[in-house]
Amino acid sequence: MHISEGVLSAPVLAGGAALTAAGLAAGLKGMKPEKVPQVAVLSSAFFVASLIHVPAGPVSVHLVLNGLNGLILGWAAFPSIFVALTLQALLFQFGGLTTLGVNTFNMAAPAVLCYFLFRPLVRGRSPAWAWAGGFATGFLSVGLGAALIGLSLALTGEAFLEAAGVAFAAHLPVMLIEGLLSGFCVSFLRKVKPEILGVTS
Repeated sequence: MHISEGVLSAPVLAGGAALTAAGLAAGLKGMKPEKVPQVAVLSSAFFVASLIHVPAGPVSVHLVLNGLNGLILGWAAFPSIFVALTLQALLFQFGGLTTLGVNTFNMAAPAVLCYFLFRPLVRGRSPAWAWAGGFATGFLSVGLGAALIGLSLALTGEAFLEAAGVAFAAHLPVMLIEGLLSGFCVSFLRKVKPEILGVTS
């Protein structure tokens, strides 16, 4: 889900950078010192998951884990994802520094949205609804991220409309896999470490 350098127009790059700066400010403002290790662990998980690329036609897809990141961290998903993407750009040339703002927003914004939409389900008493909330988080966060990638390309020019459609279609199976993975992760965390999800007994 990385957009490479030299693809997007200057206005799209500037808009992405501004939106990510706002998200980073919100995430850092609300991040308590005791939450830093949690942010680091989830940033590492995001970093590793995004390294395994599977070719799908003209694009490649990979696990993202942005939904799970957002579900646990809320606004702190912005700095978590930003750090991982920065390291990937510097170490492996995935994405790039000029597209860092757009790439961060495309992955972190859906994560934060899913936090607000599905956190009540995950925190509820029903294990079945909690699993459903986890599934919806993983499924929708990847879907929205792919849609934002498509929008970024479409706003750059009509020549990228076909590529935007291909990028979204290629992520459909990833949406399902991330949904299942997130659902099972939520069920597991509710049993062994419910406080991470904000679940109270």
